[in-house]
Amino acid sequence: MKEYKMRRGEYLEERIPDLEATVEEYFGSISGTEEFKGSDLYVIDSPENPVFERIVVGAVAYSGKKDKLAVDFVERDPTELGPDELEAAGEAVSAKNDFLLEATGRDAKSRRESLKRSVEDDPDHDF
Repeated sequence: MKEYKMRRGEYLEERIPDLEATVEEYFGSISGTEEFKGSDLYVIDSPENPVFERIVVGAVAYSGKKDKLAVDFVERDPTELGPDELEAAGEAVSAKNDFLLEATGRDAKSRRESLKRSVEDDPDHDF
């Protein structure tokens, strides 16, 4: 499960007022919820894109801090995909990046840099 911060001064609920509808628009029908760090996240067990096996996404609330977006994209093994499904791989990458950009206001490069900084700043992380 990866957690993403919003841009400085922005909040998830302001960027995406109806997270449930937005998740369904990008990935397909929500089949249930799953608890993560005390928050209920949306589960898509049968995503529209065949590259995805399962998706878990939602807002994680932190006391005294801004909510973060938690996402877990479970993808199928590329060797198991047929030719038509392989064509959907590009669409899957676009869907992920477009959703994360809309939700966080950060593009892929910015998200990578932020992730690197958080790992470098983590005193409990062994290198």
